[in-house]
Amino acid sequence: MKILVIEDERKLADYLKKGLENHSYSVDCVYDGEAGEKRAAMGEYDAIILDLMLPVKDGIEVTKDLRIRGVNIPILMLTARGELEDKILGLDSGADDYLVKPFEFQELLARIRALLRRPIAKVGEELKAQDLTVYPNKYLIEQNGKKLDLTLKEYAVLEYLVRHKGEALNRERIFDHCWDWTVDSFSNVVDVYIKRLRDKLNDKNEKYIKTVRGVGYQFQE
Repeated sequence: MKILVIEDERKLADYLKKGLENHSYSVDCVYDGEAGEKRAAMGEYDAIILDLMLPVKDGIEVTKDLRIRGVNIPILMLTARGELEDKILGLDSGADDYLVKPFEFQELLARIRALLRRPIAKVGEELKAQDLTVYPNKYLIEQNGKKLDLTLKEYAVLEYLVRHKGEALNRERIFDHCWDWTVDSFSNVVDVYIKRLRDKLNDKNEKYIKTVRGVGYQFQE
C-alpha cells in the first residue's frame, strides 16, 4: 500500500515515513501544498496524510481542488488546531478523517487502516487468491494455512500482486506502488523481489506469479 505524506515539518514527515515503512507501507513525502496536490494527482496512492497548515497552498484548498479534479483517494488531515470549527471545515472540504497534533502513532495507523477499508470493497480484512490468504491488518500472508516468512517489502509486493490478481502489471506500476521516489526506478529491484517471492512460494512453474512478456507480471487467479 502506498501513502503520500504532505507535511512541511520535516522532522514529523520523516517520523511518519519511517514509522509507516516499518509497517510495510511505501511512502512519499512532499513539503508544500501545491507540490503535494500535483503529486497526488499524478501518483498511484492508497491514502494521503495531509497537514492543514502548509506553505504555498493550505490543506483545505488542496483537498477541495483534488475532489474537484475527481481524485477520491482517502485523506487523513493533520493539524495542531483542535477547535470544532476547524474539524468541520476540514471534513466539509472533502477530507475523510481528522487527527489533531500531537497524536499517538498507533492511533494514526488505526485510522489509516480504517480509511483503507472504506472506499473500495476489495480492501477488506482478508484477500484470497489460490491457496494464499492475505491479512492486511496483520501484514501476514499464509499459504495453505502456513505463514510465509516475508520481509516487509516482500509482503508489500506480494499483497499488491494479489490485490490485482488477473491483471498484467508492468514493472513501472509495481515499482511506483511499492517503492518511494528515492529509489532508482531504472534498477532491476522489481525482478529481484519477484524472484525472492517465487523462491518462498516454491513457484518454479509460475503457478502464482506469471511473467508476461513485454509487460511485467501477473498473479494467476
